Amino acid sequence: MTARTRDIEKAAEVLRAGGLVALPTETVYGLGANAEDPAAVARIFEVKGRPPSHPLIVHIGGAEQLDDWVQDVPGTARVLAEHFWPGPLTLVLRRNPRVPLEATGGLETVAVRVPDHPVALALLSAVGGGVTAPSANRFGSVSPTTADHVRAELGDAVDFVLDGGPCDVGVESTIVDVSGNAPSILRPGGVTREDLEAVLGCPLAVPSASRVRVPGQHPSHYAPRARVVLVEPEKVVAEAESAQELGHRVGVLLPSAFARTPVRAHAVVAVPDSLAAYARGLYGFLREFDRQKCDLIVASLPVKEELGLAIANRLRRAAGPRPTV
Repeated sequence: MTARTRDIEKAAEVLRAGGLVALPTETVYGLGANAEDPAAVARIFEVKGRPPSHPLIVHIGGAEQLDDWVQDVPGTARVLAEHFWPGPLTLVLRRNPRVPLEATGGLETVAVRVPDHPVALALLSAVGGGVTAPSANRFGSVSPTTADHVRAELGDAVDFVLDGGPCDVGVESTIVDVSGNAPSILRPGGVTREDLEAVLGCPLAVPSASRVRVPGQHPSHYAPRARVVLVEPEKVVAEAESAQELGHRVGVLLPSAFARTPVRAHAVVAVPDSLAAYARGLYGFLREFDRQKCDLIVASLPVKEELGLAIANRLRRAAGPRPTV
């Protein structure tokens, strides 16, 4: 028996006993509980400081288990599951009574996905059921993409941390509502709108507000301790230097087009050319600015295409309800 196998078995035991396990997925690390144990699910909200009305995602082991957790599954949902599971796509459907209302924020819909990570899938197989798992961090703060991030933020509040290495995608799953007449994207994420539209053969709306409550809709979310200010790309350097001169400890997410431009700031991260690399590193960059005790982060929004839509969504949420400069 390998060390990894022993860790997976230990994590499964903790979940079956009503404990909390931080588990790796391809997106971010999740704070997991047995999806059918209301008391364990309630502990997630307590540990995270998460409002009980904010629903969780139920992670399952495969598309063939979908009917065990939801009901009235439309053809659109099955097509999306076939094409994108395992993967960073969450589907919102009518819940099966098997799912406690504690996991759905009292809603009759539930968010479900199959993670694309071998350790997560092995754990789900060992547990033999579903695992509710929002990101393993305090509510509203930066999501963790390594086991060390989880340990640093939640410490002993988690019964077991299952280390699966750094997350490959780095931003949360795309959430698609398929519970109504027409599918819509409730949260941009690791599966792009373009890929979804190519499979469905129709355009998908990305509403600014939704009738369905889902993770990531809080006005301030994915936020570091430092205040985030969003400006146009060509204004990033001037805004950062002005704030630094005013006495701020400024962190800069420098657009790739200006990567060779010198910047007078406390900490500078040159944004990768690749959107996939940017998404994978985004939360780590924000955490590093906090580690360096920056009190202000200056950034610009990427193009809202492909993974740029998800990155822009996270930066806007990190900036909170403040208007873009």
